[in-house]
Amino acid sequence: MARLRIGWPRQVFAQVLIAQLLITTGVLLLLTGLFLQPLRTQLDDQAEHQALAIAQTTAADPDIAAGLLTSGPDPGGPVQRQAERTRRATGALYVVVMDLRGIRWSHTDASSVGHRVSTDPSIPLHGHVVLEIDRGTLGTSARAKVPLRDAGGAVIGAVSVGIAYSGVQESLLAALPGLLRYAGTALAFGAGAAFLVARILRKRTHGVSVADISALLSEREAMLHAVREGVIALDENERVRLVNDEAARLLALETDAEGRDLKDVLPPGHSRDVITGHVTGRDLLTVRENRVLIANRMPTPDGGSVVTLRDRTEVELLGRELDSIKGLLDALRAQDHEHANRLHTVLGFLDLDMPDRARGYVAGLTHARRASAEEIGERIRMPMVSALLVGKSAIASERGVALRLSDRTHLPTGLIDARDIVTVLGNLIDNALDVLGDARTVGPEVEVEVFVEEGTVVARVSDNGPGVPVELRETIFDEGWSTKESPAHRGRGLGLAMVRSLAERYGGAARIAARAGGGAVFTVTFPDLAQRSVAASHPVPAGEVS
Repeated sequence: MARLRIGWPRQVFAQVLIAQLLITTGVLLLLTGLFLQPLRTQLDDQAEHQALAIAQTTAADPDIAAGLLTSGPDPGGPVQRQAERTRRATGALYVVVMDLRGIRWSHTDASSVGHRVSTDPSIPLHGHVVLEIDRGTLGTSARAKVPLRDAGGAVIGAVSVGIAYSGVQESLLAALPGLLRYAGTALAFGAGAAFLVARILRKRTHGVSVADISALLSEREAMLHAVREGVIALDENERVRLVNDEAARLLALETDAEGRDLKDVLPPGHSRDVITGHVTGRDLLTVRENRVLIANRMPTPDGGSVVTLRDRTEVELLGRELDSIKGLLDALRAQDHEHANRLHTVLGFLDLDMPDRARGYVAGLTHARRASAEEIGERIRMPMVSALLVGKSAIASERGVALRLSDRTHLPTGLIDARDIVTVLGNLIDNALDVLGDARTVGPEVEVEVFVEEGTVVARVSDNGPGVPVELRETIFDEGWSTKESPAHRGRGLGLAMVRSLAERYGGAARIAARAGGGAVFTVTFPDLAQRSVAASHPVPAGEVS
């Protein structure tokens, strides 16, 4: 047969309810005890002073003093009669008159008259007053003893008056019901408040136990720091409540971001607007430094929010590579058609028995193509960048756009990460080609200029398209801003945002200006790269201080 086990409950709300009830009950008992003790002391004091008043009144009666001087201790004498009248009138337990020897001249029990008192009478017989709670022959009483004086003021005896202590206890017990009513009412209110708090806590904790809460917290911490998605939680005041390692990495946050306002750890911009909910939607794209992120925001019942972040940088780069490959395929398809025409021309020369003309025709085509690639390679010493420009030149040619390098173009190696300059030039050239293709400009051309000036790398791409209105020259760098519909494999409106983000990461800037004769000029600067390159190649030895 199973035994019923009664133990401490596991649920948080039940533990809190029981703890609050115990605390409330204990506090009320303590307060009741603290109240009853001074009440009892007050009642004792009142009884003592009541006895004192009766004793002083009796001692002031001249018949008592005269009877003590003129008669003997007689149960039927004048002192006994007067003392009994006083006792009955005041409701005292006893009124005892004694002489200087401590012999009773009056007592409630007449047979005790003529006998010595049971307590020491020396203090009142020496002219002092005594107030006390003591036990005598008639039980415990609140008593007062005062000296009895003759007409000349000499002490001739003493008067002792007692108030039954049961009357004090009755007064105390009479006050208890009211006190208990107040205590019960307070306990009821305390229990109700404890129950409401416990219900709220039960709703907040979903009825789980303390051990489960601890386990859930540990599991949450482990899960949040193990997932490869960034998670950041905000409260209703946009204060960072939680941020996992991946979110801190993707957003480049400081390690002490938790507990601080988001505006103090994340600079203004599209990323902060997405996280705070000022920009709404699902799978929102944003750029933080050189990373492309996908953000989703979910509000919480307490007014806060939880935002998940996914790194889409590689997907975005693959999408751009896919666009480039598609462009190259289109260019190869067009070149295939053009090469077919050129082969037909060569075949015609051969059919007409003009081999020298055919040879010269092929040599001219080959020289022109080789000269263009060699020129780019000589001016751009970074193979990745020169390969990009050769490829873009072929794509531009097939689109009917002339892409050329300015005479000032020259980029040595070692100053800047080739991937960063490829990202900047690739995005700017693609935008220029798209604009020229949409605008159907007559004689479209794109000019690329890359050079170093006082340690600053300057990348500039200009076109003779319709240009950018002045009011849009800042907005165009915002994430998501685009005049075209996004393709299925990637989002639009991120290229220029990445360009500006890269420039700002180097401490530079991205600007737009109008081109002389019409069009737009995009200029991106990367300052102080020469000094950084020298510092990186000549590190300060350990222990040296400059």
